[in-house]
Amino acid sequence: MVTGTGIGSMPGADQHAYDEALRTVLGELGEQPGLPYLPEVPGRGATASMTGRGLALVAELGADLQPAGWRLTGGGAGVDHRRARSLLAQDLDALEERAQGLAGAFKLQLAGPWTLASTVERPRGDRVLGDHGARRELAQALAEGVGAHVADVRRRLPGVDRLVVQVDEPVLGAVLDGRVPTASGLHRHRSVDRPEASQALEWVLEAVTAAGAEPWVHSCAAGTPWPLVRGAGARGLLADHAQLSAADHDALAEAIEAGVHVGLGVLPALDPSPAGGGGEAGATDAPATEAVLRWLDMLGLDPAEVGGLLAVSPACGLAGASSAWARTALSTVRRVAVNLS
Repeated sequence: MVTGTGIGSMPGADQHAYDEALRTVLGELGEQPGLPYLPEVPGRGATASMTGRGLALVAELGADLQPAGWRLTGGGAGVDHRRARSLLAQDLDALEERAQGLAGAFKLQLAGPWTLASTVERPRGDRVLGDHGARRELAQALAEGVGAHVADVRRRLPGVDRLVVQVDEPVLGAVLDGRVPTASGLHRHRSVDRPEASQALEWVLEAVTAAGAEPWVHSCAAGTPWPLVRGAGARGLLADHAQLSAADHDALAEAIEAGVHVGLGVLPALDPSPAGGGGEAGATDAPATEAVLRWLDMLGLDPAEVGGLLAVSPACGLAGASSAWARTALSTVRRVAVNLS
C-alpha cells in the first residue's frame, strides 16, 4: 500500500497554531494509508526552528542563542537551549494527549548532523562545519540524543508498532561541494570528504536503528547525493519530485529495487493559487497521481509491485503555506496514496 505523509513543518506562529497543526496531521493522516507525524511549527521562533529542535535533542552539549543564531557554549545549556528542550517536551505532551489510541506507524523529524553543523556556530564563532573535531562531536551528541528521543516517544505512543525517524539534510549536497558560506558570508567552507560525510550521517542513522526505529533521510534540495545517503544506512529516501535529475531518478529506482522506501514530493509546499482563497479551490489528486504513475512508468516499475515501498508527500515543509492549504495538501496526498494502492 502506498503511503501518504507530510514532511514535518506546518504554518502558524503560536501554541494555538501547534495545536491546530497536530489536529490536522492526526485528522488527515491518522488512518491508513496515512503516515502521521509530529508537526513542527517553526513560526513560533528560533526555539521551534529546525536547528532549535535539533539542538533540543543533542546530549551533553550546551548551546545558546546569539543575534547571529545558535551557538555552542562549551559549557551548560543557555536559557534559550533550555526553552527549546522544554518546548519539545510540551509538544510531545500534547501529542500524547491527543494521540491516545493511535496505532500503526508514526513519524518523527530531526535535523541531520550536516544541517546542524552548517547552521550552528562554535563557541568562538563561525560554523561548526569549519572544525573537524567540533562537527564530529556534534554528530555523536546528536546520535546519542536520538536514542533517548525515540524511547520517549515509544513510551508516549504505546500503540505505535512502527516508528519512522526522518533525518533532514537539505544542505548535504552543498557541504560536499563546498558551497556553504562562512558566518561572514565572504567565503565558503571547504568541502567535506565523502567518507567523513557518510560516517557522521551513519552514526545518527545507526542510532535510530538501534533504538528500534526506521531511519529515513529527507532533502528537497537539488544535488542531494542519494547513493551516499543510502550507503550510510537510510531505509527511506524522501525527495522533491521537481528537483530530481536523471542520475537521481536512477538512484531512487535502484533504491526501490533494493527494498528501500522512496517518497516523492508531488504537491506544492506553498498555496498554488493565492487567488483561490488558501489554495483549496481546484486542488485535486488527479495531477499528482498521474505524475507518480508517469515516474514509475519511466523507470519501468510496476505500481502493484512497488506500492508498499512508495510514499507521496508535499514537495517540502508546509511552514510557508496557509492553514487551509496545509490541510488540503495532507488530505490530497492521502487520496493520491489511495489512488495508487
